Parts: sequence; C-alpha cells; structure tokens
Amino acid sequence: MKKLHKPLMFSLLMLFFLLSAQTGITQPPPPADQGSNSNKAPSGGGAPVDGGLFIALAMVAGFGAWKWVKAEKLR
Repeated sequence: MKKLHKPLMFSLLMLFFLLSAQTGITQPPPPADQGSNSNKAPSGGGAPVDGGLFIALAMVAGFGAWKWVKAEKLR
C-alpha cells in the first residue's frame, strides 16, 4: 500500500495544481462591438508561443533523460 500511496498522492497533487492554474489564467470574453459592421482584426492574440514552447520541450526532454539514466543505473 505504501508503494501505491506516494505516486498516487503525487499524481493528485499535480492534477490539483494543473487544474487550479487553468482557472487562474482564464479571461472574460471580449466585449461585443455594438453597431460596427466593418471587418476589424480582433484585439490581442499577438503573444509569441515559441519561447515558452522551447523551454517546455527542453524540460520534458531533460526529465525523460534523467528518468532514462536513473533506470539504466538500476539495471
């Protein structure tokens, strides 16, 4: 039971943090443009994604490499 308890608690804690972070990021919908019939580009939406994506991929690759090395040492 102890072997199951630790990974389960870790998974539940990570799930909690992931879900609580998503509710903090949400934004209200943009206000309706009343009476305007022109084609205008929506405001916002110009945030670059590539920097954060690169950092996230590097962290995932590093974690995978760490787990692989750790598994190789146990053999």
